[in-house]
Parts: sequence; C-alpha cells; structure tokens
Amino acid sequence: MKGKRILVVSQHYWPENFRITDICAGFAEDGCEVDVLCGLPNYPKGEWFEGYRYTGPRRESHAGVQIFRAGEIRRRGNTSLRIFLNYISFPVTALFNLPRLHGRKYDAVFCYETSPVLMMLPAVVYAKLHRVPLTTYVLDLWPENLYSVMPVRNKALRAVAAGVSHWFYRRSERLVAMSPALDERLAAIAPRAQRTVVPQYCEDLYAQDVHDAALESRFAGRFNVVFAGNISPAQNLPLLVECARRLKAADRRDVHFVIVGDGMSRDALEQEIAAADVADWFTFEGQHPVTDIPAYHTMADALFAALNASEDVGLTVPAKITSYLAAGRPCLVSVSGEAARVMDEAAAQMGEHSAQKDGRDQPRRHRAAVLHGPQHIVGALADTARRLIQSRDGDARRRQKP
Repeated sequence: MKGKRILVVSQHYWPENFRITDICAGFAEDGCEVDVLCGLPNYPKGEWFEGYRYTGPRRESHAGVQIFRAGEIRRRGNTSLRIFLNYISFPVTALFNLPRLHGRKYDAVFCYETSPVLMMLPAVVYAKLHRVPLTTYVLDLWPENLYSVMPVRNKALRAVAAGVSHWFYRRSERLVAMSPALDERLAAIAPRAQRTVVPQYCEDLYAQDVHDAALESRFAGRFNVVFAGNISPAQNLPLLVECARRLKAADRRDVHFVIVGDGMSRDALEQEIAAADVADWFTFEGQHPVTDIPAYHTMADALFAALNASEDVGLTVPAKITSYLAAGRPCLVSVSGEAARVMDEAAAQMGEHSAQKDGRDQPRRHRAAVLHGPQHIVGALADTARRLIQSRDGDARRRQKP
C-alpha cells in the first residue's frame, strides 16, 4: 500500500461524524496519499457547520488527507423535498468537480457508499475514464434502504430503482460488505465483482471509560438508558415512548431515557413524547462531537438501540451496535438479522432479539432484566462484549484497504 495514491469518494466527511474519516486517516498512516472528494458538512441537521457555507471552503487538509469539496443543497429542515434535493445535488456537482483532480493520477478509487446509491456516480465515472479499479464499501444497500424510509409500492418504480441501483454496484471491481448476509445479496446483484466481508468496526475511543463528574451528577439517582446516534426513520425510537407510557402508568420515575444526537425524526419523536405526556422521562442532549460520546456511554446504566424491521436493516450491523459493545455496557436492543447475530455472539443482549409481533414489549422486558439482574452477571456480559468487538476491530481495519 505504501506510496499508492487513492481517491476516496464520499458525500460525508470530517467534520461530519462518519467513519470514513477514520478509514482515510488509516490509509494515510499506512503511507498512502489520500484525496477525498466529498460534500459540504451539514448532516444531520441540514445546517452548515461553523465556518462553512455553499461557497466553501472547497479545499482543505485534515489528518494527512487532502479534501476536495463539491457543492450540495443542504438538508435544511429535513423535509422530503430537501433530502431529495440533497441526494441528487451531490453526485451532480461532484461529477463537475472531477476536472479539479486532473493530473493527480490515482492507483485506486474507493467509494464509501451511504445513501443514496447515486453518490457512486463520480467514483464510477472517474474509475472508468482513467481505467483504475473501483472498490465500493456498501453501507446502505439500495433500493432496499430506500424502502425502509419510503414505502414504495408501485412495481414499475421499484423496478426502476432496482435497475439503477444494481447498475452502479456492477460497475465496481470489488465490493466490500459488512456482513455475510449482505455479501450473499451482493453476489446475486454483481456476480462478477470480487467481494470481501469486513465487519463493522468502531474507533478505539469507544472502548474507553470516560468519567464526567458534572454529567454523572446531572443524571444521578436514576436508571439511565442512553440512545446515542442519528434520530432517523430507521430507528424505532417510538418503542421508548411506549416504555415511558408504561412507566408512567406504574408511577415509576426511577428510569430515565437520555437521547444524544439529532436527525430528521427528532421533531416527530418530541411531538409523540409530548402527546403521551411523558416528557419528564426524557432528556434530549442534542448533537455532540464523537469525542463526547464515551462519557455518555460510561454514565449509562444501559444503552438502547431499536431498528424498524426492513430487508436492508437485517443485512447490516449498524455502527451504533459495535460502539455499544465496545463501551462494555449492558445493551437493550430490538433488532433482527445480522445485528441480532452479533449481539447474540457477544452475549450482551438480554431477552428476545427480533422486533416482530410483540416487539413493543421487548424493551420493557430488557429493562427489567437489567434492573433486577445480578450485577456480576451484567458485568461479565459487558466484558465479553468489549473483548469480542476489540478482536473483530483489529481484523476489520486490516482488511478494509482497497
């Protein structure tokens, strides 16, 4: 790898909180020259990050990586229209920014494919024009990911979405999947592509206990269940509202839900909490830098994750799951598919793991298991989870390079 030059295409990059930043820093540490073609930071709230606007800055350097930014329509308000415009604006503007890379001569192109699949367009075009291999790391499988947030029923529209998505995947010489189940799906979509399974990993900082006395004192005296991450339609956070309703009915005020993060579904979640009159059971901390999250993990009595049932969600392991396991805290989860398999493997999940017919009862059962379970058992489960995720991470980092 040393001495090679890699072009990375990703709509999201530092200072946005995506793991492609850590991956690129690893490439640079291994002696590669890394250029990133990305958008302007505005995720998840749809507001420009401090120091940024549509006009730039368009060229930066961070952690040994050269950054070339293309324009995009920000997600402001996170309405369906604004998200659609954001989705289509980046691949188009990034395509017209490819001439800025003229003469840099890359040995490989690496695409970090989040939603939408259209973001692969500049990576595909550059790789084909310059005859260099394209490796695509598939985080969101399309069109299945689209259906998880937008129920498309029309058969003709679904056929078009599948045709376009599969065309992009077949343009890659190599596809990287996060799980064996996703790898099987990609094999059916792009049988000629080389494939590699690289499990989802997390940064080392999540494995550290960080005690923040001020934070811990704010939430002292209650059993704190922490959710940290993007508040999106894929997250089944209304389960927490149902838990809060039942706690209120039982006059239980010793359990509290702490929501760390932001996203397009935050307003809807807050409205549901207000309608249920359970606001006293919730605290919204807003968006925080990734470096703040370990303190919340350490403060938590349990970490919560729930995903809406969908074909795509079951194929991958969300980054949140690996971060939770690395934190070494009991996990209350309502997931299925690959995420459930990882939780079972880590022996960190308590109770049933599939959010199916009786899914709304599961967080309450998980809460009871943690509340009343012997502390030495909880500690043993947490230690097992942390050791597993640390061993998986070392292998994943080595295998992710194009």
